[in-house]
Amino acid sequence: MQYNVGIRKMPNGEDLPLPQRMSEGASGLDLHAAVDQEIVLNPGEWKLIPTGIALEMPNGLEAQVRPRSGLALKHGITMLNSPGTIDADYRGEIAVIMYNSGKEPFSVRRGDRIAQLVFQVIPAVQLTEMESLNVTSRGSGGFGHTGK
Repeated sequence: MQYNVGIRKMPNGEDLPLPQRMSEGASGLDLHAAVDQEIVLNPGEWKLIPTGIALEMPNGLEAQVRPRSGLALKHGITMLNSPGTIDADYRGEIAVIMYNSGKEPFSVRRGDRIAQLVFQVIPAVQLTEMESLNVTSRGSGGFGHTGK
């Protein structure tokens, strides 16, 4: 199924390319940095980086902002609040909370590919309060309960 998603370039992103898939089978569309000047992320530091775009999605659709694996592997760059959720009724500029978990300063320049945008269908869910829940073999076992 195909969904129609509107996209608007913000004034700070008018000269940047629209998000796009970098290969035929890619699930994510690359987002670009809409910064006016170079931003340096020192090790252990995070900053909000604008992308210069806003979306209009139909209800029932969500956009997730996710880190780029190459930045993580090569430089230790990831995102706080990952994945970031863009709700269908949000109309503001999308921004990325970039975090440097690496050992060296990392520069973000205008037009750099900084994150990816993945769309997800959100199911309609009805919560039903219950006095007890069905028993399973896992039960309430939480973090690391099955071993390594």
